Amino acid sequence: MRYIFIISIFFIGLTFTSCEKDFLNPSPTSAASADDYYSTEEELEKGVINMYDGIQGVNILADTDVNKNHSVQFEYYLTEMRSDNTKTKSSEGEAAQFESFSIESTNGIVTDYYRSFYNIIFRANIVLENLEVADSETAAQYRGEASFVRAYAYFNLVRLFGDVPLVDKVIALTDTDIQYTRVSTEKIYQLIVSDLKIAASSLDDTYQTRASKSGAEALLAKVYLTQGNYSEAKILCESVMGAGFELEPEFKDVFFSEGNKEVIFAVGYVGDNNNDSQNFSTEWLNAVGRTAGVNYVTDEAKAILDEKGGNRTIYSYRQDALQPTFNQVVKYLPTGDASLGIDAVSNDPSLAGNDWIVIRYADVLLMHVEATIGAGNSTADTEALASFQAVRNRAGLTDLVTSVTKEELLDERRVELAFENHRFFDLVRFGFATTVLSEFATANGFSFAVTDLLLPLPQREIGLSNGQLTQNPGY
Repeated sequence: MRYIFIISIFFIGLTFTSCEKDFLNPSPTSAASADDYYSTEEELEKGVINMYDGIQGVNILADTDVNKNHSVQFEYYLTEMRSDNTKTKSSEGEAAQFESFSIESTNGIVTDYYRSFYNIIFRANIVLENLEVADSETAAQYRGEASFVRAYAYFNLVRLFGDVPLVDKVIALTDTDIQYTRVSTEKIYQLIVSDLKIAASSLDDTYQTRASKSGAEALLAKVYLTQGNYSEAKILCESVMGAGFELEPEFKDVFFSEGNKEVIFAVGYVGDNNNDSQNFSTEWLNAVGRTAGVNYVTDEAKAILDEKGGNRTIYSYRQDALQPTFNQVVKYLPTGDASLGIDAVSNDPSLAGNDWIVIRYADVLLMHVEATIGAGNSTADTEALASFQAVRNRAGLTDLVTSVTKEELLDERRVELAFENHRFFDLVRFGFATTVLSEFATANGFSFAVTDLLLPLPQREIGLSNGQLTQNPGY
């Protein structure tokens, strides 16, 4: 499979860069092969950091012919723009395929994401196969981190593509059966659960931009919710709720005061740095980025934020000053906004330093409510209501809640976590995706089919496999 070749090139160069603000930033190393490079604990640490660099992805300003893995920097296309939350400004190009549910198997954004996340898995597998060079305590830490990273990557892949190849070790180009054989989602989830259990038992909560115990437990809780294992999910949520995290008193500070107590796991970026910055938040603006004008707020998302967002609304979207009929995402705003009390995060907005939050405490509180509702339609459980109320109180919505339905919870997740790449997955997990997205598509002149709930596997990969890698229905 092509990604095996590409990630081998990535690795042989060993150009490690830090995507973190809170740990060592190693210098690049001269060329070496993966087989003979890892001989010391220090070298293995660079491999661990390289996993997070893979998640961080490449700022599009740093593109080269072989280095185009943008990773999480492209994730909003596959999630927010495939939901009723965001759209393009011009309805043109590959980006518009996501909002209109007309994605082609040749879509370069899909190919980039698929390749990027197998690249991440490769980096994690490299670490896991070289743990013997570290002492036992350090090896346990790195095993936990690599297991978390691999599980995180596979959880995204399996939810977006369904059955995918299972690569749980470093493989050779000749291992075509592993490279091109799609494995059932059940088996993929078995690996994810196993990896996250290892991570949770091996780690503490030292880091926010590296794997942690609470990060693993929170992610595993979401995995269990996706599988319908509500009792285990509830236990894990309550464990995280007792780990010392807090809701930020001011909603704005969640996104513009980095390292705050609400963040459980984030992808770290550094502003004004070609290697460690991100460009996605610039692309959400108008006349600023290279392909600016994507991830614009839909009328439907604006309406529910206006109705139910409380004090979150002004920090979720704003009117586009250049084209007032459009609305832009405020979360992760790189240029600042004096009227909102937001400072710029970099001198060059195309080299933005906003960390991308993957898991935060408000998400865990709302997952706690979801786990309590379980397979039912509502809950009046006292502890679950307290979790729900806490999120609403922070938003200035202090009316007393006496019960919560699944629909109310889904709406609350939408306004609390708007534009954070959760909406599409929430709709699928709650069982509302087909109805909601069909109605949204019809209202906006698009056509939605149930097969659109999965992305196409990249045609490039299918071509390289000579047809051994099969395509999803509908593509």
